[in-house]
Amino acid sequence: MQLIAAIIVLVLALLIAAVLVAATGSSDGNSAEDRSGETTIAVQAHEIPPQPVDNLAALTESTTFTTVPAAPADIDRDRVPVGRVVHPRNLVPVYAQPGGPAIAALPPQQINSDTWLPVIAEEPGWVQVLLPSRPNGSTGWVSIQDSSVETAHTPYRLVVDRSAFRMQLFRDGQQLGNWTIGVGKPGAETPPGRTFIMASIQDSRQTFSPVILPLGTHSASHETYGGGPGTTGIHGWPTTTVFGRPSSDGCIRVPADALRVLSTWVPIGTPVLIT
Repeated sequence: MQLIAAIIVLVLALLIAAVLVAATGSSDGNSAEDRSGETTIAVQAHEIPPQPVDNLAALTESTTFTTVPAAPADIDRDRVPVGRVVHPRNLVPVYAQPGGPAIAALPPQQINSDTWLPVIAEEPGWVQVLLPSRPNGSTGWVSIQDSSVETAHTPYRLVVDRSAFRMQLFRDGQQLGNWTIGVGKPGAETPPGRTFIMASIQDSRQTFSPVILPLGTHSASHETYGGGPGTTGIHGWPTTTVFGRPSSDGCIRVPADALRVLSTWVPIGTPVLIT
């Protein structure tokens, strides 16, 4: 009888333990059934509204002729932007950061071409773009929360290797062109870093190139050049002896077929990486 009683007590203890374990497993939410029924809550990022600007015309316009001292520096100048570009339909503010103070105004045109700037970063309702102003590597944030800014995409990119005197053109990652070029000579080097094709100029007053493609970067050695602000550009040259060596005052000299391709196929705003 004592043995039977001991067995009954043991069985009851085991049953109680099993019930407690089952209750604990259900209450902590770690059972397979509980995990399969978990709900994921998506949190949408909030768009920060831009600060209002009382007098937009009083801000310095960001162009190749101006300097924007408060512009944030590009901290990743060796990466090519993804190809998204933006165009202000009218004069719009440029900000130091989303929701921050306005530091400049961005006009709808640069020289005689529409303003198209490459996007290098994005936040909800905002894009960070490369600016055409000094100092080199200047950036700014533009609000895209209304219709004042148009967005588009360029599949092209240019890569300039100064040490190899080489320029390559890519479309959607596929190489379309590969040319021997001339770059800045010692003391007037072509500035490195990422920039973009800012404009397209046909100037009958000069004879060295039928088209000049100014870039959104400037000479580090010339504050002014030829009456202009020292803007670095891509252009042709009447002779071929300038290619394959440092021969310019900072500009990128290209063969006639390269200039023809760039000036007819490649849109304004296309990113250019100079290494």
